[in-house]
Amino acid sequence: MTEERLPPTTLARVVETCSACPSQWDAWTVTGQYLYLRYRSGIGTVEEQPGPDPDTWEDLEPITTFGEPSRDGDISIEAFCEAAGLVLAPGVEVER
Repeated sequence: MTEERLPPTTLARVVETCSACPSQWDAWTVTGQYLYLRYRSGIGTVEEQPGPDPDTWEDLEPITTFGEPSRDGDISIEAFCEAAGLVLAPGVEVER
């Protein structure tokens, strides 16, 4: 049995909230879904949450996890998206 892959999610807006240790971003898809992206200790996670306010977050399992445990806490958004199966919309700029 082969595993069916979901189509990539296109990110329309990305805001970097921390550059390293961990690298993390608030991101919104072209459909308006908020995603919390985080890379810490060699592990990347993508979580669907109601919005960027942590007080509104639910305790859900990440929708995507990748990587191997390491001391690494720094990754570019481009490398993160590639590893997580996400796509940056054409012309999208990362807000800092």
